[in-house]
Amino acid sequence: MTLQPIDPADDSRIQHCKAELNGKTYHYLLGLPHGDFRATIFLIHGWPDLSMTWRNQIPLFLQMGLRVVCPDIMGFGGTDAPPVPPESISYYSFKRAASDIKELARQLGASRIILGGHDWGGAIVYRVALWYPEFVTHLFAVGTPYLAPSKDLEPLEELVKTKLPNFGYQLQLASGDVEKVITSRDQLRQFLNALYGGKGPNGEVGFTIQEGLLVQNLPKLGPSPVISEKYLNYYTDQYARNGIHSTLNWYRTREVNFEEELELKKTIIDIPVLFIFATKDAVLPRAMSAGMEQYMPDLTRKEVTASHWALWEKPEEVNGLIQEWLEGVALSGKSTL
Repeated sequence: MTLQPIDPADDSRIQHCKAELNGKTYHYLLGLPHGDFRATIFLIHGWPDLSMTWRNQIPLFLQMGLRVVCPDIMGFGGTDAPPVPPESISYYSFKRAASDIKELARQLGASRIILGGHDWGGAIVYRVALWYPEFVTHLFAVGTPYLAPSKDLEPLEELVKTKLPNFGYQLQLASGDVEKVITSRDQLRQFLNALYGGKGPNGEVGFTIQEGLLVQNLPKLGPSPVISEKYLNYYTDQYARNGIHSTLNWYRTREVNFEEELELKKTIIDIPVLFIFATKDAVLPRAMSAGMEQYMPDLTRKEVTASHWALWEKPEEVNGLIQEWLEGVALSGKSTL
């Protein structure tokens, strides 16, 4: 069944809300189903994205009787965007994100939640389950595999050179170079269009996983195949608030995450987990999800034939997989929420 995606301009199914969380102001989307809600679900986006990434999924969860909460994560959209420096990079750490999510749930009266994530949001939701294991009842991630905390810090340069060449783009994004050249509204729009797969007349691309952003190609690119002009305009407006520096801070957190996660007592996530692999995702290939079972005794694997933007490319298929899993393990009456 096709559900109408959330409209960024005006949609009665959601409210745009603000909350003060641990001293910073967050923007979030709140959706309430008709009647009493069965549970609360938080949906966490990644880069270069916003809470509106879940526009195709929010209607499904409302139809399922769930209260839906979609925050803009730190540095994105209507949420505060502390510049680094002078502010601390720890504002962008997984531990901070987990604490802010838990505080928002507390303010909304939810002691336990279902949690879903995509891209950086996938990495965040796994960490929320590690920092607050009693807080999350069920968890799903689209595309993002679980990479357990390590006792050894491997520099990103070494990781790219030896294990994950598909993360080469992260070296550029962390460098500080990109925000120096992408500054105007038009450039932001071209930048987003490139990341969402716009191509030039001769097949030119604006982004590769090995090199990152190819600035010289941006003006040549045609429209993205995965995001409409309406949503691209909304995204551009949101990114124009603070520019892209704050969003790129997520690529500068490797050291702070490592240091903070030395405190974690466990690396096992023993709640029910659904992992949806996107078979055409060049950033997150299948090999990265090998061995997740050793950390997740209750893991369900599914896959969808789509790129990194599976939430938009195959919304009905992704929704069907999540709905089937939630109805089976979380909302069947056998599970405590």
